[in-house]
Amino acid sequence: MNNSRIELSVIIPCFNAADTIAYQLEALARQQWDRPWEVIVSDNGSTDGSQAVVEQYRDKLPNLKLVDSSDKRGAAHARNVGVLATSADALAFCDADDEVAPGWVLAMGEGLAMYDFIACRREYRKLNESWTLKYRVQTQLTQLNGLQEFKPPYLPHASGSTLGVKRSVHEAVGGFDKTMLFLEDTDYCWKIQLAGTKLHFVPEAVVHYRFRHTLAGLYHQARLWGEYRVLLYTKYRSLGMPKVSWKTGVKGWLVLLRNLPQIFSRSDRVSWIRLLANRIGRLYGSLKYRVLAL
Repeated sequence: MNNSRIELSVIIPCFNAADTIAYQLEALARQQWDRPWEVIVSDNGSTDGSQAVVEQYRDKLPNLKLVDSSDKRGAAHARNVGVLATSADALAFCDADDEVAPGWVLAMGEGLAMYDFIACRREYRKLNESWTLKYRVQTQLTQLNGLQEFKPPYLPHASGSTLGVKRSVHEAVGGFDKTMLFLEDTDYCWKIQLAGTKLHFVPEAVVHYRFRHTLAGLYHQARLWGEYRVLLYTKYRSLGMPKVSWKTGVKGWLVLLRNLPQIFSRSDRVSWIRLLANRIGRLYGSLKYRVLAL
């Protein structure tokens, strides 16, 4: 890297990631690209020494910035603050608990030279134990199923830790919605597409994606995803999102009860608990936002 004008900024939201962010920064330090690029870590109020870990990479990543986004909690706000800290025209987002694969920066940079909005491929085996691969659908794997689908069917979307976007597009939609503490990446993908910019899949860029590895963490994540799915529904049903039938929700609860014996099978217990958490989240969201989306 050199002192020329930065062309690509890699932005990492960080909150209490001292145990994992070194792996991500190490992976970024090994990247090769002949254009000027930088890494911006946007710390969202970490109390575990994450900032000290980042500081250790000043020599390995000369164009490294650490910015403070602790004034409001959430990855959406942290990413927005990271964008404000750069003048680069191209932005690439990754997370503090994942690890980019070799060639990721090059592929993201070239992808953003062709398209205004992109998502990269995810790989799951490197950072996850075998049992965790059974409870989550693995998406963004190949050209055939690269972009994620939503239910009910609506616009495609991708994980926030895999996105790349032109700065002008990001600014035109007002960045990530900082009121969305979860599923902010889905919301971001949708509003950019509704504004007229297509989301393209770039399989040459790969990120090793990490699942939650504790039952409590899995439950918490799934419950909040359920709640925020309802919030997305309230935001986009007037913009063409298909109506959610209460019958579909009731059917989901019945299927969950019918599969209750799965809790006695260790291999199926995690999946069942995640589905329960998601249903509880949807029920809570329906009450909170006064909409029937069970």
